[in-house]
Formats: sequence, structure tokens, C-alpha cells
Amino acid sequence: MRGAVVALGTAGALLVAAAGAVAADEPGFTVQDPRITEASGLAASRAHPGVYWTHNDSANAAELFAVDGATGRTLATVTLTGVAGRDMEAVSVGPDGDLYVGDIGDNLGGTWPHVWIYRFAEPAELTDTTIEPAVHTVQYADGPRDAESLAVHPRTGRVYVVGKREGGDGLYAGPEELSTEGVNTFTRIADIDLWATDAAFSPDGSRLAVRSYFGGRMYAWEGGGPREIGRLPVPIQRQGESLAFTPDGRTVLFGSEGEGEEVRAEELSGELLPEDVRRAEGDAGDTGAAGDGGGSGAAGEDGDRDVDGDSVALGGAGLAIALAVWIAVRGGRRRRSG
Repeated sequence: MRGAVVALGTAGALLVAAAGAVAADEPGFTVQDPRITEASGLAASRAHPGVYWTHNDSANAAELFAVDGATGRTLATVTLTGVAGRDMEAVSVGPDGDLYVGDIGDNLGGTWPHVWIYRFAEPAELTDTTIEPAVHTVQYADGPRDAESLAVHPRTGRVYVVGKREGGDGLYAGPEELSTEGVNTFTRIADIDLWATDAAFSPDGSRLAVRSYFGGRMYAWEGGGPREIGRLPVPIQRQGESLAFTPDGRTVLFGSEGEGEEVRAEELSGELLPEDVRRAEGDAGDTGAAGDGGGSGAAGEDGDRDVDGDSVALGGAGLAIALAVWIAVRGGRRRRSG
């Protein structure tokens, strides 16, 4: 979503400074490509270890960038042809090795009658290329809506979208198989109490992570639906728009819009860890702080607060910064709708 969150004046400067200070001792990478200024989606490559796919959102070319997770350099650019590329907000990799790109944003507040998902095989070689993807037309059973979160289950291949509303929205399930003919209707299966900007399944499919601008939640995936189990350790970022699990499932990467932004890595612990990791570590009986809502890492600190339903893992100064940005967000949204 172009310009949705702007940190104004001193609050903005403090926010960037705080993010830099927190990130200094943690793993991650900084995006080097000056073309990537509004990164709204993030997904780990299945074909190329250590590589992550990202893309810009509205008012940008329909392109995906393969970014080296060690250096932040762009290794290849995939240009999509024959598609609208109206407001690309999310990317996910399916069990079939295909990339699914969600052209699902709606800056008019949910007025477009349909949106699209673009699908194509992940390139075997990391070279600049042009691809015409399969196009899946999407509508929601209960009417149009804005969305920025798309996640493909890594075992069933089913596609899910989380609607984006300030007070929370729903999780929508697509058909068992998407079709390129007619319209694919997505049906609400659960409520998500977040102003959601991205979502991702863990590699084993046992966890669904959903983030917002200021926080996030982790859900256990049980019987084809989510059960909330704890807070995500979301870092302070200028405009938090994306997240992805690392291939081992132990860490979640968090990305932000803006040129030269850092993708932050936060390790998971306790019940937030995917089931296959917990079994491997022999700690399946250890719920940890995350199991009772305390979260893990930063999410368990004394500065925990909820801002408009979003869990925020911040200390005193960080909380003040986040609140200032939140006020700027609300003001900007009201001005645009006025």
C-alpha cells in the first residue's frame, strides 16, 4: 500500500534510529537494490537456498526480485507480462514449487469486484527473465475487501488470504485447487484480530504467522484452521509490510517498505516454534512463555502493549515511538478518506 504509513517529524527520526540500534547485534540483511522501495511481500525460495523473493506494491512494475539473504543483493529480476499488476501485496511458494503473487491490495477500501493471484514455476536459474504467469481471478464470498496477506499451505497447496481492516478482518480459504477459468471464490473461515499486512505458513504447515504494522500473532494450524497461541516478536520498523519463515522454521524474517530497508530476523521459541522443530528438539511439552500469551523474545518484555488490537513488543521509548507513528497512520487514513 503506497504511502500508507508515514513516520512524521521527530517520531519518524526516532523510529529509524531505534530500529537501527536494535538491529545491530541481530542477523538479517539490508536490501541493496534501489528499485526495491515498497517491498510488500517476502518468501523463501525452495529452489535456491538462501534466496528470498520480494516485490514492490501499487504504482510499480509487475516485477519480482530474487534477493541474496546473505548480502541483500538482487540476483535476478522476473518481469511478469500480460497481467494488471494493480497492487501486488504478497508472495508465497507452494508445495508444487510455484510462486503465487497476490495482486490483492485495494487502496480504495475494498471496492474492486475482483482481484488476482498470479502463478508461475520458480525459475531454475537466477537470471533476469520475463514470464507470463497463470492468472487466477479471485472474489470473496462476503464482498470486496482490501488485503495484503497471502499464504499457500506447504502441504495441501491451498491458498489463504487475510483481509486488512484496522479493527481486524477474516482469514479466507480459496478452493482446493485454483482455476484459471471463471472466478475463484474465497470463503471466510476464521477471524483475525489484526490490521494484517502479511502472513506466512511455517515450512511444515503447523504454524501460521500474521503480522501487522506494530505487532503480530502466531497461530497453530489445526484441522484446517487457526488457533492463536502467542505473540510474534515483531521488531520496530518504519512500515512493517512483510514476513517469511526461514526454511528451517526456527526464525521469522520481517521486512519493511522504504529504500535500503533492513530485513530483520527474530528467532522463535516455545510453542511459537513449528511442530517439526519442537519434536526435533524434544521440547514438545514445553509451552514456554509464548504458550500463555507472553510471546517469545522481545514479546515477553515488560513493555508489552496492545495498540488497536496489535501486540507490540516495545520498551518505554519504543512504545512512545510506535504510538506516534500509529497516530500518524490514523491521521493519514482519515485525510485520504475525506
